[in-house]
Amino acid sequence: MADRLRPTPQRLDLGEPGDVADLFTDSGIWEWAEGNRRIQGRDALRSYFAGRPADRLSRRICTNVLVTITSEATATATTYFTTYRVDGHTSGFAAPRAPTQVGHYEDTFLKAEDRWLLKSRSLYLAFAGPTEHLKAAANE
Repeated sequence: MADRLRPTPQRLDLGEPGDVADLFTDSGIWEWAEGNRRIQGRDALRSYFAGRPADRLSRRICTNVLVTITSEATATATTYFTTYRVDGHTSGFAAPRAPTQVGHYEDTFLKAEDRWLLKSRSLYLAFAGPTEHLKAAANE
């Protein structure tokens, strides 16, 4: 399922966050298993991801990726992830800290025009906490 496009973590962490929407089908879905959060449609996804704070520094580590091809044009995948994230970043590196999130994604893919696109991504959190704001932490 190689794609010439950057995968989701690189787009969120190193690229233009709104471009994550290009990895989804037109009616693609990103949802959280808890909290009734669901974003559907490429335009809604683009708006959601483009709303990410400009001063956010983040890195996602994805591992234990298991892809199952279910037909010539469909597949499923499970990916474990760890997210390190702070807001209020201006330059340089941030001191080490605990992850903000640890969980896994459950994805469904659809092959369209020789590209594998996300039809849906469900996010399941095992551990989660608030995003630290560096300026607020410096004032404490």
